[in-house]
Amino acid sequence: MGKVYLSRKDIMFTEHNVSNDVKARKTLLDMGYRTTPVMAVGDQVVVGYNPAKLDAALIAAGVIKSDD
Repeated sequence: MGKVYLSRKDIMFTEHNVSNDVKARKTLLDMGYRTTPVMAVGDQVVVGYNPAKLDAALIAAGVIKSDD
């Protein structure tokens, strides 16, 4: 859902599949998370699919404006 949400807003992102990417899995675990999705936006991390939190992180990072 997170990928679809970002795509619909025309926001570019990089996906890391922890199922088949050992380095990505290690990074996720090193961050203290054991679940997905985990979306890093600037210096904020959004865990799980939460559009309100994702929008807040995107606004704080200057990716979108508050009225988008």
